[in-house]
Amino acid sequence: MTAAVPPSVAAARALVADLVLQGVRDFVLAPGSRSAPLAYALAEAATERPTLRLHVRVDERAAGFLALGLSRGSEPLHRGAGRRADGVEHVSVAVPQPVAVVTTSGTAVANLHPAVLEAHHTGVPLVLITADRPHELRGTGASQTTDQVGIFGSAVRYAVDVPAPDDRPGAVRDLLSTANRALAAALGLRDRNPGPVHLNLAFREPLQPAEPLAPLPGEAVWPDGFRRAAVLPPAPGPGADPAIHGDPSRTLVLAGDGAGPDARRLAEARGWPLLAEPSSGACGGPNAVAAYRAVLGVEELVAEVEHVVVLGHPTLSRPQLRLLARPEVTVTVVAPGGGPWPDPARHAEKVVPALAERWFAPARPADGGAFLDRWRAAGRAAAAAVADLSGAAGPLAAAPHAGLAVARAVLAATGPRDALVVGSSNPVRDLELVLDLEAPATDGAAVADAPLVLANRGLAGIDGTVSTAAGVALARARRGDAGRTRALLGDLTFLHDVGGLLAGPLEPAAQLQLVVVNDDGGSIFATLEHGALAAASPAGAAVFERVFGTPHGADLAALCAGYGVRHRAVDDVAGLRAALAAPGPGVEVLEVRVPRADRLAESREVTARVADAVRAVVVRAGAGGGSVG
Repeated sequence: MTAAVPPSVAAARALVADLVLQGVRDFVLAPGSRSAPLAYALAEAATERPTLRLHVRVDERAAGFLALGLSRGSEPLHRGAGRRADGVEHVSVAVPQPVAVVTTSGTAVANLHPAVLEAHHTGVPLVLITADRPHELRGTGASQTTDQVGIFGSAVRYAVDVPAPDDRPGAVRDLLSTANRALAAALGLRDRNPGPVHLNLAFREPLQPAEPLAPLPGEAVWPDGFRRAAVLPPAPGPGADPAIHGDPSRTLVLAGDGAGPDARRLAEARGWPLLAEPSSGACGGPNAVAAYRAVLGVEELVAEVEHVVVLGHPTLSRPQLRLLARPEVTVTVVAPGGGPWPDPARHAEKVVPALAERWFAPARPADGGAFLDRWRAAGRAAAAAVADLSGAAGPLAAAPHAGLAVARAVLAATGPRDALVVGSSNPVRDLELVLDLEAPATDGAAVADAPLVLANRGLAGIDGTVSTAAGVALARARRGDAGRTRALLGDLTFLHDVGGLLAGPLEPAAQLQLVVVNDDGGSIFATLEHGALAAASPAGAAVFERVFGTPHGADLAALCAGYGVRHRAVDDVAGLRAALAAPGPGVEVLEVRVPRADRLAESREVTARVADAVRAVVVRAGAGGGSVG
């Protein structure tokens, strides 16, 4: 006689099976006691349902960022594609695949918060399933019990506190109906605003099946009479026509994180310069301006700009912000989601969900392309200056601009089929400066010719970068992508998520190469106001080193050995290029030691050299005059 299935186990089985049926393929589990019904359900389902992939991690923060990477590295879903009633085709919105994260109660839930915030700001559909004590144990001092209701605040699209399942008729049906609503909210089906959702599930004991790994027949998982609502996206409206006053030729396209290929398509169709961040998905092409962050410091060039069209989430530099805040510049923001639009300067004239298709039709600029030619010439001059500065020879531990040299070598080794996850702080900024040095833009190059570059730019934090990269690598391997997955990150970013290296022998092995630029501290602060204060006096330098520089002296080789991960120390660019060309199996860390003491002076030198090079070609030709060769 088969023993009765406890309500907690029956509900967990039904929830997992239903999420799989609705398209959730990846589940990341951080094990615990109160979440045991879900752990058993996932273990059972992973053996029975080929589409379900289970990933187990012991650290909840790493689990959250692994889920983030799995979603961002997946084949995207497309919502809202089709043809309007008037026969005009509209562009679909790509949404990452939803990924579920399962934790136990208590501090385990709180450790998901950094990944939840990043998913919130980048529109990644995470389904957070957190186990909790039943209501009668809350507020009693029961172990691992805290107030988990609303713990993620406004960072989730949907949150519900589900009572502990019991034998009440309809209990499982109600749970599945709630999960249906949660997944619809995660995918943005109602408001085109995908992001994380939170199901807080209370469980009463017993928490385990009487017969472990003895699953119910498939047809017995769903309650009688259960019907799932079909949630349809809102009908798309026509694209907008932003007002372009004055000379429409004097327009820049600014592509921030996640802008997508439409940004490049727009720039090339209209004959406008393209300023594309590394993780925009719009890099390359004949209109891309190299080292644009430094180019924006040349007032003689920027003063000509009358309009900026913003796509994606630009976060990379203060020159961008100053450009968008100029009172004489008209700013149009294209924000297809239902959430807040990016306008930190609070200067946008118009915010539109999409551009009318006519904006992507080829059109010759009214000035014959003179404005574009000046920006192209500026980009070429900037690229030449950066190429000269980033050609480090000899040991990198003492080389000037070593960070640029490392970024250049990594980019040169990254092909169109590869993926590169780049960390915040200096690595992403170094990468932006060298973007067009190794693969010059050509008129025939397609967006697909550029490698996939991903970064956690929603909040631009250093949290979870190792785990995010591992998730991207696993997702791409599952898709059958032939390319490699690499990450370029600083030492503090690596140390902040060194636990992301931990994956047990029973877990799928990520094929991932991590390039760690180790300057023994936080050199990004030297390029901000703090660096200037440090340079003013010995006392200021001492304060800076203690509370901003934060030297750590960590032995990265020993850390990697403890995690069973291969480590290689690389001394020069030639050695780095060789190591990048021949990665070993599994996870590998390439440590490149670089100096930190001169980062402020180096940053100022890059800005000055680029500005001088740009002025030499732009001013010589006349900022308001004809084209520049």
